[in-house]
Amino acid sequence: MSVIDTIKEQIEGNDILLYMKGTPRFPQCGFSSRASEAVMACGERFAFVNILENPEIRAELPKYANWPTFPQLWVKGELIGGCDIICEMSASGELAELIKEAAPAEDQESE
Repeated sequence: MSVIDTIKEQIEGNDILLYMKGTPRFPQCGFSSRASEAVMACGERFAFVNILENPEIRAELPKYANWPTFPQLWVKGELIGGCDIICEMSASGELAELIKEAAPAEDQESE
């Protein structure tokens, strides 16, 4: 499987996906830290890929996404953006709305 196939599979297989440096519990850069905090604050489960442990993805994703930097938030197969966009959406309440709509249905049954 090519790196691009892997990226496509990750994006298609996860409704909410954050490509970041490090992990949500141990982010390895300030931008990834702020982005993961904003997504975690929405209260839904999400997938993440630590690009520091995946150098091929780190090299290929910016070309595939046409977005040069990390982190990158993908929701329902669509690139939302990087840290600044994520934080702006979080501040306006847009991010929580988007994340809740995208969360898998089984997580929403308790509402």
